[in-house]
Amino acid sequence: MAQQVLTNAFISVDGNDISDHVSQVTLNYEAETQDDTAFGDDTRSAIGGLKSWSVSITAQQDWAASQLDSIIFPLIGTTVTIILRKDSGSVSATNPNYTGTGLVVSYNPLDGAVGDLATTPITIQSAGTLSRATS
Repeated sequence: MAQQVLTNAFISVDGNDISDHVSQVTLNYEAETQDDTAFGDDTRSAIGGLKSWSVSITAQQDWAASQLDSIIFPLIGTTVTIILRKDSGSVSATNPNYTGTGLVVSYNPLDGAVGDLATTPITIQSAGTLSRATS
């Protein structure tokens, strides 16, 4: 396995490329666990249930016109298209594109202490299917 360093991720929220403001991104993808153990079984068993996903973003805040705050602030409580990939280059088998419709559930426009870099966490939760494309 070739190790990789994440240095150039692509993050688009509602058609806005915010990659140049993002310092950390996490895409969580999971399925609920449903217990399907029946009488007579001596070991619990489970099947996968509904899937969900979420995105956690840490961005460097920017209050300038047409920058991060003016993009994200009006999106709270709305559904947006989010696109993520590990590199801003072309979509490929080694640079898959993850796309989904998500609900922007949290954004801290002002978050930090004196002397800190102004950063802001953004959380988006699934409001539709997450897809993975390699071309």
